[in-house]
Amino acid sequence: MFKYLLLFFSLCIAIFAEPIQALPQSITVDEAKASLGKSLFFDPILSQDGTISCAHCHKLEEGGDDNLKFSFGVKGQEGTINSPTVFNSVYNFRQFWDGRASDLQDQAAGPIENPVEMANTFKNLIPILEKSVYKKRFDALYKEGITKNSITDAIAEYEKTLITPNAPFDLYLRGNEDAISLDQKEGYQLFKSKGCITCHHGINIGGNLYNKFGILQDAQSKNLGRYNVTHNERDKYYFKVPSLRNIAKTGPYFHDGRTDNLYDAVVIMAKHQLGRKISEDEIKKIVLFLESLNGDTPPQVKP
Repeated sequence: MFKYLLLFFSLCIAIFAEPIQALPQSITVDEAKASLGKSLFFDPILSQDGTISCAHCHKLEEGGDDNLKFSFGVKGQEGTINSPTVFNSVYNFRQFWDGRASDLQDQAAGPIENPVEMANTFKNLIPILEKSVYKKRFDALYKEGITKNSITDAIAEYEKTLITPNAPFDLYLRGNEDAISLDQKEGYQLFKSKGCITCHHGINIGGNLYNKFGILQDAQSKNLGRYNVTHNERDKYYFKVPSLRNIAKTGPYFHDGRTDNLYDAVVIMAKHQLGRKISEDEIKKIVLFLESLNGDTPPQVKP
């Protein structure tokens, strides 16, 4: 029954409304705070041993992630969940796969205090920053000086700037019929008619709801997802639906990085989320559509 409801819902979206919106060309930020946050983003001073920066796991010259199954933190410790892209994360309704952070500022504190990532504490970090060149910059922007709040606020302000507009598909949405190929247009129609659009829609083509990984067939996930936050039985295996923007650049895919092949990722989704077989030709066209979601790399991504 669920399969048919899912199909009906996706068809309604496809027929009566445009389910995806183009990214804006720019975003309003506090430039001074964003500049400070940019410096912090690339500075390993945030980590306990001075070896790991935010940019270590979020390579901005590529897809905004590190293209590893799991990232490595201080002392070579390996994480247990795939690092999501930081690009366009300002448009996510929550942050992290399990949605435990309410916004970018809340998220910014996580890696700093995570014992596997930066393994630091703000109690330890703040005195170090106060003895550095950062003190004057913080004092000029924040009455409170250097605090957990001001550190995370500055990082979040910079991360807001990391949007990737002008993907070919965005240009198509704005009226340029020649911005994508016929196969990509057909891939988009398949993306809608097969049901992918049910979870991947909106400005970020995802990032705006939770869904169960393995709706129609057990996906054998070792991570319990949202359940780890809420401890509600009904939240087991629920994850924040990831954005598909720049997806061709952000493999390996899924929270457990189970495949680095975009074609295979579509096959996995069709099997576990849609419960339906999609032909090889249809999958190839959906992949071509997904490749049209690569936008501009944010300018001046390095400090």
